[in-house]
Amino acid sequence: MAVIVHSLEPITLVGAGSLSDSDITDAMVLAPTLVAADGGAAHCLAEELMPEAVIGDLDSLDMVQAAGIPWERLHEISEQYSTDFDKALRHIETPLVVAVGFTGARMDHELAAYNVLVRHADRRCVLVGETDVLCVVPPKLALDVPAGTRVSLFPMRAVTGRSEGLKWPIVGIEFAPDGTIGTSNAATGPVTLKMDTAGMLLILPKAFLPMLVKQLLATPEGWPAP
Repeated sequence: MAVIVHSLEPITLVGAGSLSDSDITDAMVLAPTLVAADGGAAHCLAEELMPEAVIGDLDSLDMVQAAGIPWERLHEISEQYSTDFDKALRHIETPLVVAVGFTGARMDHELAAYNVLVRHADRRCVLVGETDVLCVVPPKLALDVPAGTRVSLFPMRAVTGRSEGLKWPIVGIEFAPDGTIGTSNAATGPVTLKMDTAGMLLILPKAFLPMLVKQLLATPEGWPAP
């Protein structure tokens, strides 16, 4: 698949969903290259930031918004079988994506974003919401969090794993979206998670975004590409 944006540093990817005033700038401290998924370009321009590329079917980007963006930065992918988040994620090459603006507006769009994360679990991506951050747990992940930190786990498919440092250990539990889930667990200190297959979402308070990005970048083993 053709790569539209390649960066040796993490990329901030902006969608058209809800954002707080500082979401883009906070993300760019950790992921300095800026890319927009279709209508997310409007958020960038509102902050007087020019994305390196705008990727999607471009049906949300009207001519007024597009007028300020050089045509060579607009990358239309016209097929309608995937979301703009999916289109953007699979056409950028980077160690990690920090994605903002993909939650909080429409519930169906937010659910679709979770689906994209799991289907592209080989691509390290942190989704930033209003109060939380979320990612697919890689085969092994260490979390430098203090005791009492909320550590929620939600399976998007049948998955098993092991943990250290959780109040309620996950070993021996068969998780499934229509069965046992692991929300509202808590850390007793630093946490280590080991998963047998891709499909478990990790949800942490938003304050731990820098730590999560650092730990994901330091994790050598990821899920293979499908």
